[in-house]
Amino acid sequence: MNRNVGGAAAAERRAAQARLPLFLLSFRHRDELAAMAERAGRSVIAARRADSAERRFIASGSSVALVDARGARAEGYALCRALASVTSSTGAALLVIVDEMAELDALLEAGATHYLIGDVDADSLRTALDFADRFVERLAGGGRAASARASLRLSESEAWIWKPGDRSLTLSSALANRIGAGSETVPMAMLFRIMDRASRRTARQAIDRLLATRQSTAFAHDSRLHGDRLAHHISFDEARGAVVAWVEVTKADAEPMNEEVDPLTGLPTIERVRGWVEVRLADEDAAGPRCALLMLGIMRFGLVNAAFGRPTGDAVLQGVARRIERVIDRIGIGNAMIARTAGSEFTIALGPPVTADSAELIANRLVESVAWPFVSGDSLIPLSCRVGIASTDGEGRRDVGTLFQRASAALAAAKHGDTGMVRALDADAEAETHRRNQLEIDLRRALDQNQIDILFQPQVDIGSGQIIGAEALARWRHPLLGELGAVPLFATAARSDFVVQLSTYVQQRALAVAAAWPAHMRDLRVSVNVTAADIARTNFVEDFLARVDDAGFPRDRLTVEVTESGLISDLGGAAELLARLRKAGLRVAIDDFGTGYSSLAYLKALPLDYLKIDKTLAADITGSTRDRIVVRGVIDMARSLGLQVITEGVETSAQLGLLAREGCNLYQGYLCSPPVDSRALEALIVERRDPVNAA
Repeated sequence: MNRNVGGAAAAERRAAQARLPLFLLSFRHRDELAAMAERAGRSVIAARRADSAERRFIASGSSVALVDARGARAEGYALCRALASVTSSTGAALLVIVDEMAELDALLEAGATHYLIGDVDADSLRTALDFADRFVERLAGGGRAASARASLRLSESEAWIWKPGDRSLTLSSALANRIGAGSETVPMAMLFRIMDRASRRTARQAIDRLLATRQSTAFAHDSRLHGDRLAHHISFDEARGAVVAWVEVTKADAEPMNEEVDPLTGLPTIERVRGWVEVRLADEDAAGPRCALLMLGIMRFGLVNAAFGRPTGDAVLQGVARRIERVIDRIGIGNAMIARTAGSEFTIALGPPVTADSAELIANRLVESVAWPFVSGDSLIPLSCRVGIASTDGEGRRDVGTLFQRASAALAAAKHGDTGMVRALDADAEAETHRRNQLEIDLRRALDQNQIDILFQPQVDIGSGQIIGAEALARWRHPLLGELGAVPLFATAARSDFVVQLSTYVQQRALAVAAAWPAHMRDLRVSVNVTAADIARTNFVEDFLARVDDAGFPRDRLTVEVTESGLISDLGGAAELLARLRKAGLRVAIDDFGTGYSSLAYLKALPLDYLKIDKTLAADITGSTRDRIVVRGVIDMARSLGLQVITEGVETSAQLGLLAREGCNLYQGYLCSPPVDSRALEALIVERRDPVNAA
């Protein structure tokens, strides 16, 4: 298992990773990737065939699907499209591996949420899976919610757990119901009783092989109870010291499944709905909106399965499907199609004549209908749902993928917002969503095409007026939007879980540029920023120091600046990490001091050299007496702890004079210079050291 400086939260995440499986489909490199994923602590369910991938992913209980499209571009694209609706509706991540950057756009548009390019090693795969896990946690509402959902996935899936040496094993509630067990803890022999003699021997051999090699494997057999065929995907969970099995169930002698009908609800599949929508969007004779798409998601449906069992949950979903059909029938809309997207999510497509108002009316009727409790024995099962709406405007031709993305975004907004149970994306919200999505795609190209520049903002000694250091800052030369600063750049990276790649790139470029400075700049200190995502990485200290040494930049001239928000989750882990950096010769600063919630706790707990006062406090210092007292108190505190103080955002001589009187050591801001490139920085240094000759 990986060791992470993130403390208890990170330990909880690692434990969850060990418990959850990884659904992996690779057309060329299955065994190689499976071995890497297992070394990263994953329980791998791997395949080379793409047929029934959606059903197999749901059965796996995984929250991350890994699709390796290298050498199989068309197959990878088709598989991404097939899995996208499942992963989006269940809050899962879809990680793809491609041969080259040129293939990426199509796969991202098909629904991929994360990616790797070219040859993959164990470290890059582990990092990508970590990002995917955080993405899933964020959709679930954080670590605790994600852990709760992980437990529900085990309950919802057909699964069992056995510790070597025990005579009993633990069944998930779903598997207990399937084999007729009266308890979820049963003798090992009960599982073997549903197999024939040859299958028992195959199962024992597979388990022995797993215990000997720790390599995931599988065995399958026909059930003697119901005629089902059960495939047991088994792996060894090091955290539990147990064999974990995820069971895929199919009908042994059933006719081939109708690929156009959902087997549980009898509704059309999502692919049929996509085709139906495409026909409406292509109708050039439609006078008004050509189609409206409603996505309905049942809230916290996993709790139903956990409380009442999987069979009851399936019956409830069938009931929801019938209620949706009745609402559409009663309103009298003949031009409509309903599908079960995946899990507990449904899609309702409405054709002409449809308006935004009528779509919202139908959505509210659906919310009311689903809210009536379902009856299960002596129990009442209450449900609630949210609905997202997206519609065409009747002008121009809409892409079906875009329409589904907009409806999915509207559903996400309805689930996580506080503006009601129904949400329709208006033009402004749609434009903003599109802009953000495009920026995320553009950022992935920007690093490859060297569109990220490094600028340096001087740090000035207040006593002498000399430039003694500089902070490295990133600027994005966007081909259409012009220069974008660090705030929109890192905000875009955060939305796409791309922060570590961006941060690493900026650090490497800054160190390389500074290492090449001429001799008369060799005494200049350089500050680089470290993000919360950096700190959470395994082996961050070792990797960062190697980056510094590879660039040839002296450790004793480097300062690491960490924002308060990057430290708030685990002060103990952060203190240990920063102490190791200082021991290696670096200096450490808290950036943006005064903007977080635990500033005093940081000063008390962390080993620091500098404190950087946020520019909002500097701007207030020339205001009221109260503002000056606050800044004075911060400076006095820092000095009493032996810290030097740097103030950001200094723009006027009045601000500088007050800071000097209060005892501030250094400043940076437009009063000296905005962020500039190395050549301009060199000119500034020469000018301040010898103003007569510079003139």
